[in-house]
Amino acid sequence: MRLVQLTVPTGKRETILDTLNDRGIDYVLTDEDSKREYTAVVYFPLPDPAVEPVLDELQDVGVDEDAYTVVVDAETVVSRRFQGLRDEYESDDVESDRISRQELQAEADELTPTFPVYAVMTIISAVVATAGLLLDSPAVVVGSMVIAPLIGPALGASVGTVIDDEEMFVESITFQIIGVVLAIAAAAVFALVVRMTNIVPPNLVLSSVGEIAERLAPDLLSLAIALGAGVAGVVSIATGTSVALVGVMIAAALIPPAGVAGIAIAWGQPTSAIGATVLVLVNLLSVNLAGLLTLWYAGYRPESLFELGETEQRVRKRILGLVVIVLVFAVFLGGITYSTYEVGTFEQDAREEVEDVLAQEQYEDYQLLEFEVVLDNDYPFRNPQRVIVTIGGPPGESAPELLDVIHERVNRHADATVGVEIRYVEVVERG
Repeated sequence: MRLVQLTVPTGKRETILDTLNDRGIDYVLTDEDSKREYTAVVYFPLPDPAVEPVLDELQDVGVDEDAYTVVVDAETVVSRRFQGLRDEYESDDVESDRISRQELQAEADELTPTFPVYAVMTIISAVVATAGLLLDSPAVVVGSMVIAPLIGPALGASVGTVIDDEEMFVESITFQIIGVVLAIAAAAVFALVVRMTNIVPPNLVLSSVGEIAERLAPDLLSLAIALGAGVAGVVSIATGTSVALVGVMIAAALIPPAGVAGIAIAWGQPTSAIGATVLVLVNLLSVNLAGLLTLWYAGYRPESLFELGETEQRVRKRILGLVVIVLVFAVFLGGITYSTYEVGTFEQDAREEVEDVLAQEQYEDYQLLEFEVVLDNDYPFRNPQRVIVTIGGPPGESAPELLDVIHERVNRHADATVGVEIRYVEVVERG
C-alpha cells in the first residue's frame, strides 16, 4: 500500500478532485499557504498496482513533473472504499505485484551512489576480494561482495531503457564500464604490491589456489549465475523488497572474477587473465540482458504512449545486441566447458587403463595407490601434461617395463603426447 502526497497546481483543484472521485479514491485536502503556485496538498492511499495508472491519469489532466508528488509506504489503511480499489487493481498477474514506474525510477536513482563514492567503494571491494582470493578465503571474498556498490548501475541501464530515460541509461553504462576497469586495475596494483613485498610467495602457482583456479577457467554455469542475478535484482527492485542480498549476488558475478584478472596480470600471466576477464564481461552483459527482459515482461513502459513505439524499437535492438554478444561469449565459455569435459574423460579412461594393466597376472603383486593428472598452465583451455601413477609393491621389487606399457595405454586417449611418471612405494603386510 502507498500513501500519495500531491501538491495541487493553481487552477487544477477541481480537475484533480474530480479524477479522484471518479476513481473512488478517498483523499484528504489541506490548503497550501506557502505563497507559491500551489493552492493545496491532497493525500490519498492507493494499492501498489494503482499508483502508476492513477499518477499517469493525473499527469494527463495537468499535474506535471514540476508539482511535488511523494509516494511513501502505508502500513495499514482501514476503509471500505480502499478495499474496493484493491479488488479493482490487484490480481494474480506479475504486474499487480510490482511498484509503479515512478517509484522504480526513483529506486534505481537511489541505488546508484555518487561517482566518487562509487569509485572508492568499487576499489575497496576489489582490493578486499583480491586479498581473499590470495588467502583462498571464501569468507573474505563474500565480504568484498557485500560492500560492492554494483546493483544500482547494473540495473539502472535496464530501467532507463524501458522507461525511456536515456540519461539514466548512459550514466549506468558509464558507471559499469568504469567500475570494471577500476576493479581490475585496483586488483592488479594491489596484487603486484603484495607479490613484490613477499607477503605471499612470489612463486605462488595461481592454479594451486582454489578460489583463483575456478575463475581462471570458467564454464557455462557462470552464465546461469549472472542471468539469475539479473532477474533476481530486477524482481527485488520492482516489487519493492530488500535488494541488499541480491546486490551481493550481482557482486559475486563481477568482483571476484575482476580480482582474479588483476592477480593474473600482476603475476605476469596475461593469457591466464583471459578467462576471468571474459567471465566479468559476460556476467555484466547477462545481468543487463536479464534485467531488461524481466522489466519489459513485468509491464514497464514509458509514461507517454507516443514514446512507446520508439522505446519498443530501442528495447528490441538492445536485447538483440546483448543476446548476440552474450552468445559469442557463451560459445567461448562452452569451449572451456568442453575442454574440461575432455580432461575429465581422459582422466577416467587413463585410470581405467592403469587398473586394467595392474589387473594382469604378472602384476598381481602391485596395486594402484594414487593416480593424478597434471594439467598445463595454458589457461583457459588446459590440457593433460603428464600422468603420475603411484604404485605399491613388495619391498625391493619393481617392474621397469610398466612405464612403457602404461605410457602406451594412457596415450591412446590423448590428443597430444602425455608424459607418464611412475612412483613405487614399498608395501609391507603383516598377518
